[in-house]
Amino acid sequence: MHSEPGSTKFQIDLRRHLRQQNISDNLVHLICEIAEASKYVINAVRTGELGVAGTSNLYGEEQLALDVLSDRIIRKRLVHSGVVCTIVSEEMDEIFQVHTDSDGLYTVAYDPLDGSSLVDVNLAVGTIVSIYEGNDVLQCGRNQVAALYVLYGPRVTFVYSVGKGVHEFTMNHLMEFTLTRENIRMQPSGKIYSPGGQRNLYGKGVEKFVRYLEAKGSKLRYSGGLVPDLNQILLKGKGIFMYPALNGFPEGKLRLLFELNPMAFLMEQAGGAATNGCIPILDIKPEKLDQRSPVFIGSTEDVGKAVEYGNES
Repeated sequence: MHSEPGSTKFQIDLRRHLRQQNISDNLVHLICEIAEASKYVINAVRTGELGVAGTSNLYGEEQLALDVLSDRIIRKRLVHSGVVCTIVSEEMDEIFQVHTDSDGLYTVAYDPLDGSSLVDVNLAVGTIVSIYEGNDVLQCGRNQVAALYVLYGPRVTFVYSVGKGVHEFTMNHLMEFTLTRENIRMQPSGKIYSPGGQRNLYGKGVEKFVRYLEAKGSKLRYSGGLVPDLNQILLKGKGIFMYPALNGFPEGKLRLLFELNPMAFLMEQAGGAATNGCIPILDIKPEKLDQRSPVFIGSTEDVGKAVEYGNES
C-alpha cells in the first residue's frame, strides 16, 4: 500500500509509525535518535567543508572531513541515547564500548556517510545503519532487529524496517519525517541494473549475466553511491544492484557489517533477495569488522539468474 501526499497516512510521523510496530520503547527511541542525527548530517553535507580530514579509516582509506564529522554526529547521539551498549562504524578502527551491561540495549553498526566522495560533485549520498540486540558485533545479518538508511538527495528520505515490512519517510519543511510509502514491495524481475566494479575485471559468469541483462533490455543506472542506487531499485520495486568478485579482488568492495547486511535485510523484507553468489548475505557469519563480500541484490528472479550464471563452469 502506497500513501500519497494529502492522504491521512502522509501525516503519520516516524515515532508514531514505530510505535505501531509493536517493538520495544528502547528500539523506538534508538531509531528516532538516528533520525534526529541525520538532520545534523544533512546540514553538514549542505554547508560543510569538502576538504580532507588528515586521517584514515580501518581500511587505510583517506577520510574526508565530512566522513569524520558525520561519524561524530551519529556516534554522539548514539552514546547519549542511553539504549546503546556497543558501536561500530566504518570510520572507526575498533569497537566503541558504551556500556558493559548489554541487558535491553543494542549494538549499532553504521556507515555515517556512504558515497562521501560524491558530495563534491553534488551527487546523492546516504547513511546506512544496522541494529542488533546485545553487544555481539559479529553476528549474522539475519539477527538484525532493525535496519535503515537515510538518503540525502533532492529530498531527504528515511527508509527502515524492524522485520515488519519496509517503509519510507520524507523530511518536510519542518525537518520532520512523515510517512510517504508503506510496505514497499519488490517485483520478481525488473529492467534496471546497477553494476559496480570494472567490467574488464568481471569473471566469465558475471560477464554472461550482464549480457543476459542487456539482451532483455535492462537499463544501466549507476551513480557510484550504494544508497541512491539501491534506493532507486527498492522504490521502483524492480531491478538488481551488483558488486561482484573481481579478478584480483575476490571479496569485491562492499563491507558486510556496514553496508550489505542492512541493505540485504531491507531488500528481503521487501520481498527481494541478496546473495554473495553462493549463499544469502544475511547468512554469512562475519569474522572481522572490515569483512567484504561480493553482492547481487534486488528482484528475486534477477538475483537467481546471477547465481545461475555465476555457477556455470
